[in-house]
Amino acid sequence: MAAAGAVCGGDAPRAPCAFSPGGCRSLALCGPDGRLRVWDTPSSRLQHEYVPSAHLSAACTCLAWAPPGGRQPPSKEGPQRKKRKSEAAEAGEQFDLLAIGTAVGSILLYSTVKGELQSKLDGGHDNRINCVRWHQDNDCLYSCSEDKHIVEWNTQTCKVKCKWKGDNSSVSCLCISPDGKMLLSAGRTIKLWDLETKEVYRNFTGHATAVSALLFTTVRPPNESQPFDGITGLYFLSGATRDRLLSVWQIRSDRKDKNAVMSFTVTDEPIFVDLTMSESKEEPVKLAVVCRDGQLHLFEHILNGYCKKPLTSNCTIQIATSGKDSDATPKPVPILAAAFCSNKQSLLLVYGNTLQPIIERVSLNTTESHICLIRDVQKTMALQTEMSVTKVKTPVVNKEAKVLVPGIPGHSATIKSQSSGMQKMESKRKPGDKEDSIEDRLGAMDIDTVKIKTKGGLPQTDSFAVLLVQGLESNDPNILNKVLQTRKDALIKNTITKIPVHAVIPLLHEITKRLQGHPYSASQMVRWLKSVFTIHASYLSTLPDLVPQLGMLYQLMESRVKTLQKLSRLHGKLYLIITQVAALEKIQDATDINQTAKLVYEEESSEDGSEDEMIADKDSDNWDEDEEKGEQSDEEKGEQSDEEKGEQSDEQEMAAEKEINGESDLDPENESEEE
Repeated sequence: MAAAGAVCGGDAPRAPCAFSPGGCRSLALCGPDGRLRVWDTPSSRLQHEYVPSAHLSAACTCLAWAPPGGRQPPSKEGPQRKKRKSEAAEAGEQFDLLAIGTAVGSILLYSTVKGELQSKLDGGHDNRINCVRWHQDNDCLYSCSEDKHIVEWNTQTCKVKCKWKGDNSSVSCLCISPDGKMLLSAGRTIKLWDLETKEVYRNFTGHATAVSALLFTTVRPPNESQPFDGITGLYFLSGATRDRLLSVWQIRSDRKDKNAVMSFTVTDEPIFVDLTMSESKEEPVKLAVVCRDGQLHLFEHILNGYCKKPLTSNCTIQIATSGKDSDATPKPVPILAAAFCSNKQSLLLVYGNTLQPIIERVSLNTTESHICLIRDVQKTMALQTEMSVTKVKTPVVNKEAKVLVPGIPGHSATIKSQSSGMQKMESKRKPGDKEDSIEDRLGAMDIDTVKIKTKGGLPQTDSFAVLLVQGLESNDPNILNKVLQTRKDALIKNTITKIPVHAVIPLLHEITKRLQGHPYSASQMVRWLKSVFTIHASYLSTLPDLVPQLGMLYQLMESRVKTLQKLSRLHGKLYLIITQVAALEKIQDATDINQTAKLVYEEESSEDGSEDEMIADKDSDNWDEDEEKGEQSDEEKGEQSDEEKGEQSDEQEMAAEKEINGESDLDPENESEEE
């Protein structure tokens, strides 16, 4: 019993692909062009090709085949006659239904027998579908999305049976238990759900990134002595994005199952995983892992409990070219997918490119640790397409043909092939002769040359727009530097106005890349960015995926704005410090005066001077004594005069009192008697 599954989630670098159950007779592969192709694996022939109506806006994100022998969805033609048992069995074997998850949240059911779209499941998710898984009864389908929810669908009525929140972040992968009663879901953590109650039965933690692959590895537990409840004791495998380890977990009854019991190590991130499920204790599990680097790793191990050391691969398979044709060095051919055949002794390898893959059956030989298969493949590398930029592809032409790419659109001159005479002249040219100019060559090919030149030799606005578009399509740095280094606002505005709409997003990506470089180039790119947002604002507002496309630009601007305030404060502080230092230097320069005397006078003899000074001191002492005596005599005279004045005033007062009392001093005799 084999189980295969491509990596779920949005980080898978390869296109979604899935092998049909029951022998892997068909391979469904969705290419980068949005087309679904179904290949017949034994003959490597294309059986069906389906182009969804919204294949450009709603790209395919995941695929899942319905289990064989299931019930057929109702026909749109109404009730029909009851089929016989033989017809019903034949229809059950031939009918293969394919579920296609899209980036807009809808699920398409495609019938590979009828070659048409059977039904559409819509209304359950409002974001990208990461994984779809069929239940064993074929009437039930489970899906998970970026909107954090898990939806259970009824494929007969095309309606939602149940919807519940699966994780705090996006749910990236699903897997149904062998008995169909449990469901594994994974985002950053792995949860085991009971499908009847929709409750979490177990939790498993250990991956640092989003889980991208979930597969059960055993049908029954290794210890068969204990009663089996359908889930306890089983092992399952998980892989995560940007992780080179595949972890193996065991569901135990004691709830001590938070850590992985063992792990397998690979060389790069896994993009496709296939394994043979172990049905007994002695049967080993065979594992095939296709990595992003194009290598295939084969493991074979008996799951018997805890293993501390990571297990390495038993065999590594690579595919390369012989290198005998044009190139002398062999080139690697990437392996896209691999699946075990029903006998478990051979592998189906899918390699080459996604548009024209090569399917080959290879017998297993695990005695060698490394196998390199030499295959002559013309187109070895897968076509890499980008959603935003359409790259220029050079067509394969003969040596005699000449392909002319016009530089200015809209010219009406007819393009003629080069004459044989001109070729002869070029062949007969001597080494010393002068080479013809480009204008002469264009004139010989009857192409009108533009002779209008602007001031300074710069090209016109029309040629600027054409050069900008050509530089974006070919990713030529010389052309882009020539156009984007202009600093004239009017020229930038006219150029942005005349570029086509499909070149706006690539131009924004190029501006974002240059904004991360030197500050001088960033100041120039701001002019272009302002013109793009001003002129093409109406077009940008109509894009549904504008936010993820311009996420890097938004984060860059936000980080620059956050640091602007800190830089402004630092600039202000530095400016104050510099101005203060300059002011102090000016003050020091102004007060720094020469203090040395210009003239010094010294006397001849010091003795004469000392005598004169002593005489002068004596004279000054005499003068001081005389002054003190004079001052004392003046003070005494003043005191005497004051006393006399006081006595006279007393006598006058006494006389006045006597007159008032009626006394008289006319008779001096009476006075003497009285005395």
